[in-house]
Amino acid sequence: MGIVVGYVANPEGRAALEQAGGAAVRLGQPLVVVHSRRPGKEADAQEAEQLQAVHEAVRARLEEAGLAHEVREVPDSEDPADDLIDAAESTGAALIVIGLRRRTPVGKLILGASAQRILLDAPCPVLAVKPED
Repeated sequence: MGIVVGYVANPEGRAALEQAGGAAVRLGQPLVVVHSRRPGKEADAQEAEQLQAVHEAVRARLEEAGLAHEVREVPDSEDPADDLIDAAESTGAALIVIGLRRRTPVGKLILGASAQRILLDAPCPVLAVKPED
């Protein structure tokens, strides 16, 4: 079992990671951090270095908090929703945590395609969080 969190280095990703960490502590579960990258987007040396720094910062933060964790990078992701659902299924996850962007009034009529797929197809409960203003 565990808590699966979709992570991107932005305010939504940081909010999701924070909430997932809290849930992992409360439930006594390990944390699985999933970072998906689009296919065909070959990272140049500088991007690869930045990505490595982001992953190291996440690992350091989780180690400092004393959380058992795993950071999974999916380099040629066709669909981030599939990556999170697959991680949840393979770990027997108790919870998936995702971050949501704030939307305009019209945009609120539709939920992002990945978020909607995760909410509908996840094998466990899903917690959707927004970053603070």
